[in-house]
Amino acid sequence: MVNTDVRTDESRTRDRVLRVVSQEGPVNITALVDRVGLTETAVRRHVENLHADGLVEAREAGGPRRRGRPAKVWVLTAAGHRALASDYDDLAGEALRFLRRTGGESAVQAFAEERVAGLEERIAEHLVAVGEDPAERTDALVRALTVEGYAASARPVGTPGAPNALTGVQLCQGHCPVQHVASEFPELCEAETEAFSRLLGVHVQRLATLAHGDHVCTTFVPTPTTERPPR
Repeated sequence: MVNTDVRTDESRTRDRVLRVVSQEGPVNITALVDRVGLTETAVRRHVENLHADGLVEAREAGGPRRRGRPAKVWVLTAAGHRALASDYDDLAGEALRFLRRTGGESAVQAFAEERVAGLEERIAEHLVAVGEDPAERTDALVRALTVEGYAASARPVGTPGAPNALTGVQLCQGHCPVQHVASEFPELCEAETEAFSRLLGVHVQRLATLAHGDHVCTTFVPTPTTERPPR
C-alpha cells in the first residue's frame, strides 16, 4: 500500500525547493540547504528531479574559478515559473483582452495604472520613515515587495570613485504575480517601473523582466556618488 502521507510530504518539500529557487535564484546547493533545512543529499535529489522535469536549469556561477567541476547555480525555467503561476492567469488574460477590444489600448493603460496605484500606496507606507537616500529607500522597497509576493532582493553595482563609474543598486524580483499576463500586456511592467521611480525619487531603468523570458526582473536604481571638489 502506498503511504500517501510520505508522498504528500515529498511534494510539499519539492514545492519549497522550487519556490526558494524562484525567490533567490541564481542560487547554489549550499544556500538551498540553509533555506530548506534538509541534508545536501536530499536537496540535490529534489533539484535533480526538478531539473529532469524541466522546471529548473543550471548555470555556471560567477566569481573566481576553483579547481574541479565548475560551480553551478540554479534558476527557474519558463516551465518552472508556470508551475508557480496562479490559476487566475487565464481569467486575467481574458479580461484584459476584452478590455482592449472594447476600450482600446488606453483602457489597458488606465487599468495598469490603477492596479499599480494600489501597490504603490501600500509600499509608500513602508517608506515613510526612510530618508531620501535612494539606496536606503530601495532596501525598504525590497522588504515591501517581498511582503507583496515579489521575492525581491537588491545588491550594489558599480565601483564608487572610479572614473565615469555608474553606481547604483540592482533591484531583482524573482517572482512576479502577473508574469504571464504581463508578457502579453507590457503596460503592467511599464506602470510598475514608473511607480518605482516615484517611490525612490530617481529615474530607474528596467533591464530585464520575467515577462520577456529572463529568469528575474532586474531594475537599475542610480545612487548619487560623493565626489571630492577640485583643489
